[in-house]
Amino acid sequence: MERKIIAVCGPTAVGKTEYAIEIALHAGGEIVSCDSMQLYKYMNIGSAKPTPEEQAKVKHYLVDQIDPAMPFSAARYQKLAKAAIEEIFSSGKTPVICGGTGLYLNSLLYDMDFAAEPDHEGTREAIYKEYDKYGSEHIYKKLMAIDPEAASRIHPHNVKKVVRALEAAEEGDRVKDFARDLKPTKDYAAVLIGLTRDRAELYDRINQRVDKLIEAGLVDEVKGLMDMGLTEYDISMKGIGYKEVIAYLQNECSLAETVELIKKNTRHFAKRQMTWFRRYKDMKWFCISDYADDRSCQEDIFKWMEKK
Repeated sequence: MERKIIAVCGPTAVGKTEYAIEIALHAGGEIVSCDSMQLYKYMNIGSAKPTPEEQAKVKHYLVDQIDPAMPFSAARYQKLAKAAIEEIFSSGKTPVICGGTGLYLNSLLYDMDFAAEPDHEGTREAIYKEYDKYGSEHIYKKLMAIDPEAASRIHPHNVKKVVRALEAAEEGDRVKDFARDLKPTKDYAAVLIGLTRDRAELYDRINQRVDKLIEAGLVDEVKGLMDMGLTEYDISMKGIGYKEVIAYLQNECSLAETVELIKKNTRHFAKRQMTWFRRYKDMKWFCISDYADDRSCQEDIFKWMEKK
């Protein structure tokens, strides 16, 4: 029998968690998270983790597993996720990959060798300090001067990627463009399901989610993480929702301004996610907004899956 994984992809707040659970229940599967924030311990609110009730329905891997004070990379994600996939296969079930972190998904769909990936913590910290002092435009211009090819494929406001590219360039390396010349893995076949909604509906869901995160205690969660010793320099604290609240706690903006900034940054992030996922030629897209309810959309997905 052919080994297949199912990947449920799409922008933040589209409904991936709920749909992945239903797909896993239908296919006899277990879920491997493909989310760069949900894997961290203690970061429950801002990462919008699956609830305990949702995790009770279907077993989830790589959720609430990594100490946020520890460095984490796509290379480590690939290792942990592939181990989880093999564990699921060995139990006779189907791995269902769920999340919106494109590079993590690539690491499972393609043969990507991270063995030579640079990890220069000192350089990275110095670049972040430069960013904090002079801003994103400054470090992006620096990247353009050092490695214009990398700069051409990275959004100027994607600070995390700009820093990583600068780090690699300053150490004499070059960041690989993983969007080109990728060979599909032979470890398993992949069924790719893309979820989307009308833009107005998606943005409304994003805005509502942010309001709910604030009501649920996001500010207190960030305070607690900072009390544990985490700072704006930790990779885990650079996620949307966390970095903006840190600025608020440092009296750089009001709470109202913070909430609006989180909403805006999340909307921009959703747009970038869609740009990434649309590059997958084998992705089958389902616009949830076109259906009367979730169940109708899910039934269509199930029918399509039966043909794969």
